[in-house]
Amino acid sequence: MIELRNLTKRFGDIVAVNRLKLSVSKGEIFGFIGPNGAVKTTTLRMMGGVLAPTEGSVIIDGIDLADEPEKVKMRIGFIPDRPFLYEKLTGMEFLRFTADLYDIGDGEFREKSEKILKQFSLYHWGDELVESYSHGMKQRLIISAAILHDPKVIVVDEPMVGLDPAGSRMVENLFRNLAKEGTTIFMSTHTLGMAEDVCDRIGIIHKGSLIATGTTQELMGRAQVREGDLEEVFMILTEGESVP
Repeated sequence: MIELRNLTKRFGDIVAVNRLKLSVSKGEIFGFIGPNGAVKTTTLRMMGGVLAPTEGSVIIDGIDLADEPEKVKMRIGFIPDRPFLYEKLTGMEFLRFTADLYDIGDGEFREKSEKILKQFSLYHWGDELVESYSHGMKQRLIISAAILHDPKVIVVDEPMVGLDPAGSRMVENLFRNLAKEGTTIFMSTHTLGMAEDVCDRIGIIHKGSLIATGTTQELMGRAQVREGDLEEVFMILTEGESVP
């Protein structure tokens, strides 16, 4: 469902992302972790079509993002680390704006928007201006907008930022349920406990290169750790660098 082929990004003489090769299957939750400055966000922005790669390709559902960007973006729900919201719109108006981008008709929109707002405990705030929302509510709204068009792939950068424990649990359950229905999720996170609990596989990027991929158990074997958790494995494989 997702294939990165020699994905590379240079900024002047600096190679930020270095020939990244990776495949993620349909219905898989893939965690993407790395130390501060490991260009996780740069990689996700290239996958979301926000940033053009210097070399290489992003293939989504068999379609090259560079060749058919609109068709690919119809298949993606992109949740950035710092989402932009039109705060003078109400929550429902923001969802309507998003629905128009994906050609979702009025009847389908009404049904989906009410269901999603209820799912994220935002239904009674639907007619309130976004500027009155808390940070966690805004995060839940942007996730709601990203899944409104039933994307085949969700690319999400730090999904738990600003969420309280109840909101985090809500998002974890959402991702699990979407994956069971066949949605592929590519998630950058610094919450290693969540990555360990939710992700089917995890990739570790370090200094622009993918240094390891696999299940937690496979990564433990790579780090020659018999007992411990993902944090210990991470510290060994990245030579002690911290997660941001």
